Formats: sequence, structure tokens, C-alpha cells
Amino acid sequence: MSASVAAALLLAQISIPIGPTPRRNERIRAPLSEYGPLWAAECGDSTDWDKAAPPVRIHGNTYVVGTCGISAILIAGSEGHVLIDSGTETGADLVAANIRFLGYRLEDIRFILHSHEHLDHVGGVARLLQLTGATLVASAPAARVFATGVNGADDPQAGQLKPFRAAPVGRIVGDGDVVRLRDIQLTAIATPGHTPGALSWTWESCDGGVCRTMLFADSLSPVSGPDYKFSAHPAYLAAYRASLARIAAQRCEILLTPHPAASALKERITGKAPLFDASACKAFAARQSKALDDRLAKERGE
Repeated sequence: MSASVAAALLLAQISIPIGPTPRRNERIRAPLSEYGPLWAAECGDSTDWDKAAPPVRIHGNTYVVGTCGISAILIAGSEGHVLIDSGTETGADLVAANIRFLGYRLEDIRFILHSHEHLDHVGGVARLLQLTGATLVASAPAARVFATGVNGADDPQAGQLKPFRAAPVGRIVGDGDVVRLRDIQLTAIATPGHTPGALSWTWESCDGGVCRTMLFADSLSPVSGPDYKFSAHPAYLAAYRASLARIAAQRCEILLTPHPAASALKERITGKAPLFDASACKAFAARQSKALDDRLAKERGE
């Protein structure tokens, strides 16, 4: 990381934020035109979970505030904010630093949501709950994992992942449930597949009267332990297929994913690929469906 970005993030980490949350008519922090190229320069092709990355304003009140390898999404509101995912426990402090760098108070984060219940995406949730006092919103299957920090036997990667610090869940949501915070409204989409409790989220973000439908789609990649076969779990496989169909059917103009590279974030925030793409969700679902089909063919020995 460059000296200037490192210094800014360090100051953000050690400062004590005071005063109200910045108003919407104040200077835009981390504008895409400047911080998109900066993110790309700092991260390159790195997928390191804990490599610091600068925040980037994607559109309106939506920011990426995670690391080079793990996305965390901040949706800022007039009466509090919503954060999706924390990264690892180490990454959580980098997420917190990015939020402070943007000028937002950690104490104004009201809800923390999740994508899927694995260490790399939610391992730092307990840390951020401690820093923010927010309410953790989770699916019922993910809530069972948050209670212990250990992935259940029904997870395709069971036994392959390190445990993480347990975190108290304040609200359970399912498919179609809405999380509201005055001018913020996010809708949960149940997307089991990569994990049993995975959620995707959709919301609208506006900038100067231009509103875009945002979608944070869970990974939906068929990754598992060496002895797991998706074909041996027909009910789970059917739920996985249904998840892919839900994502394909979504209206989304800006697609974000738990791993930035999965939705070509670097290319899209530097103008090398379209940031706005109404077909993005359908294309993403098609790619993940093909990956699942390829995995099933491999399980059949083809």
C-alpha cells in the first residue's frame, strides 16, 4: 500500500470520530473517478483477504469498504447506516478504518448483514458489533453458525474452515424480508448453495436523481471438502438450483459480490468494463450454473 493511503487509514483507525454523520450535500468522499483507479493500483490482482484497500463510492450512498480480496458494503443513510459483511477479524479493523476515513461514525451503523457464514466474510462480525453496537441480522441457518463460530455438518465445506468468534444475532430474516432504516431499504434473497445460510441483498441507491438497483449476490460457487458430493444431497442441490434461478430473475444494474474478482470489480471501477449492466445478474447466475454443472459432471466421472 502506498504511504499516503496507509497514513490516511492509520489516522482513521486511531482517531475518535466526533460530531454528526456527514450530510448528503457535503463533499463526496472516495469518488469513483479517483478511488476506483486507486483501488486497482493498490490491489492489482491480489485476492488476499487481509490486504488493505481504499474505500470506493460505487453509486449514491453505496461504498465498498472491504479489502482487496473480500468485499464489505456500506450503505449510508440520513439516520444511520447498514454494513454487509465484515471480512476476517483482522479485516474488520480495516473495514472500520475505511468507514472512518469516509467520515462516518462507527456508532451510526445500525445493522450488520451477511452474505455467507464463512470465516473470510463474517469472521470479524463480533469485532464490528463491539465497535458499533449494531444489530446482527442473519438467516436462520447462519444464526446457528454465528452462535458457535463453527460451520455445521450440512455445509459443503464442513471441517475445512477455521472457527471464528461467535456473535449474537439480533434478528432472523428469510427470503423476501426487508431491513428498513428510514431512507434505506434492503430486501433479503435466500441463496443457499455455497453455504446453507447464504443471503443476497438488493436495494436502490440514488445519486442526483439517478437511481440504480444494486445487488450483492452471494458467491454461489460449488466449493466443498474433498469427500462431499452435491449429487449425493438432492434436496440441497434443488435449493442451490433455486438460488441460481432467483439471482437470474433479479433486476439489477450494479452487481457486487463477496469476492471482488467474482464480479470483475477492478475492471468495472476503472472503466475497463461497464459498471452499470442490467444483464449482470443473469450472466453471473449463468456462470455459476455452469460451474455447478461442471462439478456434477466431474462427480459422475465425466
